[in-house]
Amino acid sequence: MREVVFYEDGEPIIDGEAGDLKFRIRTAAHDVFKREGNDLHTTVTITLVQALVGFEKTIKHLDEHLVDISSKVGDVEFTLLLLLKKKESTKATVLQIAFHDTLHFLSQSYIIFAHLMNMHAHAGMHQLGRILRLDTTVQFVNVYYFNEIVFRASLQQVCMILFYYMIERILGPVSGCFSPFIKRKDPGSFSEQGKRLHSTCIHLIIERAGSLLTFMLRLSEANAMDDAKRVFDEMPQRDVVAWNLMIRGYCNRGDVEAGFRLFERMEERSIVSWNSMIAGLAQRGREGEALELLRRMLVEGVELDDATLVLTLPAAARIGDLDIGRWIHCYADETGLSKEKIQVGNAIVDFYCKCGDLATGSKVFDEMPERNVVSWNTMIAGLAFNGQGDRCVEFIAEMKRHGYEPNDVTFTGALTSVAHAGMVQMGRELFCSMAVDHQIKPKLEHYGCMVDLLGRCGSLQEAYELIIGMPMKPNAAIWGALLSACRIHGDLKLAECAAKELISIEPLNSGNYVLLSNIYAELGKWDGVKKVRTMIKETSILKSPGQSFIR
Repeated sequence: MREVVFYEDGEPIIDGEAGDLKFRIRTAAHDVFKREGNDLHTTVTITLVQALVGFEKTIKHLDEHLVDISSKVGDVEFTLLLLLKKKESTKATVLQIAFHDTLHFLSQSYIIFAHLMNMHAHAGMHQLGRILRLDTTVQFVNVYYFNEIVFRASLQQVCMILFYYMIERILGPVSGCFSPFIKRKDPGSFSEQGKRLHSTCIHLIIERAGSLLTFMLRLSEANAMDDAKRVFDEMPQRDVVAWNLMIRGYCNRGDVEAGFRLFERMEERSIVSWNSMIAGLAQRGREGEALELLRRMLVEGVELDDATLVLTLPAAARIGDLDIGRWIHCYADETGLSKEKIQVGNAIVDFYCKCGDLATGSKVFDEMPERNVVSWNTMIAGLAFNGQGDRCVEFIAEMKRHGYEPNDVTFTGALTSVAHAGMVQMGRELFCSMAVDHQIKPKLEHYGCMVDLLGRCGSLQEAYELIIGMPMKPNAAIWGALLSACRIHGDLKLAECAAKELISIEPLNSGNYVLLSNIYAELGKWDGVKKVRTMIKETSILKSPGQSFIR
């Protein structure tokens, strides 16, 4: 057993061989109880000591929170809490409770321990040594409670000792243990002892996580990029994988500028570096910059892979750049990627369909040596995008003949297509066949397509009943589709109902109020227009001014 004797204003003294940690905070009260013959070495004890500074505040805090925790603790725990709560309790009573044999149980209660920590914070006590005496080999198995101590403690030694103990005994997911510690301390402001601790932290990360890269990956996945950056800065040597992890982490968080700064600092870039940066830019609506990176790759002689093509083709489609999309298509044919990689073929089909070149998209689809469900769904979505509702239905039948089972994405494309074409009966049949023939539960997007379809053809009551019967809560898009249809067909009653629901979901969206106001105006209901405008004024909603753009 290793014993750490901690003096309130001194350094910790560590004796013995490595092993279980024994932690003691020695105060004047400690000596008093020792003279009285109390067994201060009882295994597994957590004890309240010393006249509790701010005892009344502690009792008040416990009184306020007892109801919340009463349902979460056992009988013995609750009895002790009630005794602590009693107004006639004195400090002496508390100390008697603390040294009672039942303290063996209390010391193993995480709820009591956490509550004592909260009492410490609310009582305004700044030194952990005046609150708790830990004379223990307690087997804490939950990282949360150690993190609480690290955050609460003001004594650096307490923080350090408990941190070491946490590392040795209960280190779980690495990011969960180290993240609070890294956030709490600024290495630049550490004392020498703190700097040694920080160094130990990094070494323990490597030992436990297998590598710093594993730790950085966990931090970036948890969106803890500030912590990941600290680890990144501590690395003596940074390989391309570390740079790529940081770039991807920043881009996923939406901080494309930070990712791009790191990208520009890289002395050596891999294809993953380029693809990560292109993906980050494209996902944030910066397609032009993403395609500019593609041109830089070609200038610098970087060989494109299938991921590069799959990332850049949608970007080219979104801005309607047919030239660069066709060039990518030629590159894919020359390198064989269009035939070898199904995802590349799918991306080419999607590009042409979204650019309105349905004939070329169909040709590429027909020439694909191998297809999957995504290939069929891409073609069906392309037909829907170009208003080919009848061909969509034919494609679903052909898809089934080739042995591919339609999924929810298939029906989203098909329902969108028939809605644009106004094929009401076909839409009803497709919607019903989802559950009956394919055991697919309709999602929000499927209901949205049906509301749009029924609204276009004037079946407003049917659309409203469909919304009311939905197994999930309708979103703003569904109520908005009904409201727009009510304006087209002049149904004021349903319009008011849809607007009420829409405003409850999006109370600050001025467009909803304007649409309802326009419906009233078109029907000559000027009192309604006035009422809506009053609502806008009373709720201080900012109405976006109309804008035009001339090139």
